[in-house]
Amino acid sequence: MDTTEILKKIRKIEITTRDIVSELFTGEYHSLFKGQGLEFSEVRAYQEGDSFRQIDWNVSARMGHPYIKKFEETRELNVFFLIDSSASTLFGTRHYLKSELITEITAVLSFSALSNNDKVGLILFTNEIEKYVPPRKGRKAALRILRDILYLEPEGRETDIGNAVSYLYNLLKKKSIVFIVSDFFTAGYEDSLKILAKKHDVIALRILDKAERELPPAGLMYFRDPESGERITLNTSSAGVRAEYRSLFLKHDEQVKENFKRMGIDLVTLYTDEPYVPELMKFFKFRIRIKSRA
Repeated sequence: MDTTEILKKIRKIEITTRDIVSELFTGEYHSLFKGQGLEFSEVRAYQEGDSFRQIDWNVSARMGHPYIKKFEETRELNVFFLIDSSASTLFGTRHYLKSELITEITAVLSFSALSNNDKVGLILFTNEIEKYVPPRKGRKAALRILRDILYLEPEGRETDIGNAVSYLYNLLKKKSIVFIVSDFFTAGYEDSLKILAKKHDVIALRILDKAERELPPAGLMYFRDPESGERITLNTSSAGVRAEYRSLFLKHDEQVKENFKRMGIDLVTLYTDEPYVPELMKFFKFRIRIKSRA
């Protein structure tokens, strides 16, 4: 895309996601991701219903009747997006390419964070660190993130999640929310991601296409791995070939889920041919319930 097309794309994404952010995500986001602490707001006269624990006894003694101290939540958080930009994300057989869905979901979550006065930052990675954007506030920060995602012409084609996670870990100075968005068709990232999750709130969003889950019965099909370049031909008319393919996917799927369960990291799987909003909302509400019981 040239610059004009990219700017149109950014504007379209902003308009498309605006209602989702304002109507669906702001409340859940605020409830789920609390601020880092409390800060003093004001002293005011005691009112019926106030907790006696909030009474400021020194001020009350001077004024001759009860006063309380009020505190407000310190809202500001750092929200980082760790975005897979490898060649395998340039795939899609339904409504979106995986990369397009990644961009739109990042937009929704960025605008949700910014509407709650949080800062947003970005790392785009392949087998290299392609782009780092430090956390900032404001609408321009979200638009900068979208622009950088859409403008990016990656140097690498493969995926090294472990390298990207280690890079982010060394950057973060305070507890942050980290959304790592990838198809997770790679290995060797578990140790570094587990270490990151011990200090930060990490959420994994796995983006897949239906064709990666099961093959259509379409006769001879030629496949090329977009990252390694390896080629293979399969007869997809064969029920046995399709069954074996699906079995391999399910085995990989269970392994990924088990890995994240063992790391203690929430994993949400989203498909390019299915609405992502209901799945994200279901996850947000589930997390809110779990945290309210803690």
